[in-house]
Amino acid sequence: MAASLPRKLAGVVAVMLAGSAAARDPLTPDQVVERAIHVCNACHGDGGDSKTPDNPKLAGQPAIYLADQLRAFRAQKRADSTAQAYMWGISALLDENTIEGLADYYEMQTPTPGKPGKPALMERGRKIFDEGIPAANVRACAKCHGEEGEGESVFPRIASQNGEYIVKQLLEFRTKLRPHGVIMANRVVKPMSREDMEAVAAYLQAK
Repeated sequence: MAASLPRKLAGVVAVMLAGSAAARDPLTPDQVVERAIHVCNACHGDGGDSKTPDNPKLAGQPAIYLADQLRAFRAQKRADSTAQAYMWGISALLDENTIEGLADYYEMQTPTPGKPGKPALMERGRKIFDEGIPAANVRACAKCHGEEGEGESVFPRIASQNGEYIVKQLLEFRTKLRPHGVIMANRVVKPMSREDMEAVAAYLQAK
């Protein structure tokens, strides 16, 4: 059975997005987006600058990428292990205007870097980010995600992202939970060790 948003929370979200039935005054599209931002910020932090490892930072994400991910959750094609129950339910309530409004909003926000890790670990991560691991045929992160990890188009921003979240996603690209990540699965994560992943994550978190 597909996971869904808990009934009580789903009711609250639906009311927030639809407006007050008693007032018989439906919200404008812009007002719906504003309310949706408040819903998203509850888990992803003010302005999408999450401080919680389980919830990714949305701030600074390319709008095209973020909109695509929301549509994938809505279609139940992205099934991250910890987000599935919430994101499938929440995204089911979003129309195209709200998805695009959310994506545009978060693209304009600025995330703050996280806590630096051990220098040696971060240097190892920087090398993998810039050069990949040629001996294992691991593609350099910078080739798709930008020289500063800023992301572009369908490639997400990974600079300043929570390190634990990065590691979790890299591991999930090895599973069927992220079916659209063909390049990530075959050219990046398959040959990487857990230590490689943690090094890249430490470097990016503080970037």
